[in-house]
Amino acid sequence: MMKSVFLALALLVPSFAFAAGGNVHLDKANYDLTDKASLQNGAKLFMNYCFGCHSTQYQRYNRVAEDLAIPVKLMEENLIFTGVKSGELMENAIQEKDAAKWFGAPAPDLTLVARVRGADWIYTYLRSFYVDETRPFGVNNKVFPSVGMPHVLQELQGVPNAVYETEMIDGEEHHVYRGIESDGSGEMSDDEFDNAVLDLVNFLVYSAEPVQLERKRLGYWVLGFLFIFFIISYLLKREYWRDVH
Repeated sequence: MMKSVFLALALLVPSFAFAAGGNVHLDKANYDLTDKASLQNGAKLFMNYCFGCHSTQYQRYNRVAEDLAIPVKLMEENLIFTGVKSGELMENAIQEKDAAKWFGAPAPDLTLVARVRGADWIYTYLRSFYVDETRPFGVNNKVFPSVGMPHVLQELQGVPNAVYETEMIDGEEHHVYRGIESDGSGEMSDDEFDNAVLDLVNFLVYSAEPVQLERKRLGYWVLGFLFIFFIISYLLKREYWRDVH
């Protein structure tokens, strides 16, 4: 299992290491792993818009269904598109050679992307596509310049355009990037789209560490035990050394 995790990290790092996007500010992703509705919507968005190319092959459908309170039957009917059983790993059907041909490189597995890049990076990246007719898919990305991925969420957001303002700096005109603006043709408003992306990020954070909440819960118990053990140890130490002093 550990070898598989290290292999996943090794595959992801080359694909994302150069994608920091220079000095682009990363927006804060205020995700909430206790929000089951957000996680369920994030799973739906991922399976419908991302899973065609990106897998989360270190997860199982039935584990996701259990953790996110999704009935297994509902998962099988609506979120499994490859014809496998719910106990199988979440692998998509795209062939690596086809992905390399279409996008220039195989689409990376996203099980651990939230741990590799961070939630803020993913949140900003998915909201930073803009029209660029020089690119093969007609879009570029401020966080990941020269991206080889289409803007798969465009039907939700609408056509995104980069907004610049002209400012005088040291007596010269400079075009300063101010953000992304949709043309309003999407199915969602700007706020709805941001919330949808946040739900997707929430799901990817969960995917990267499904036991995160349990780990934190157990951590409080461990710290409590160590605190009580410290007090007992200190009292024993005083008792044993009382006659010596």
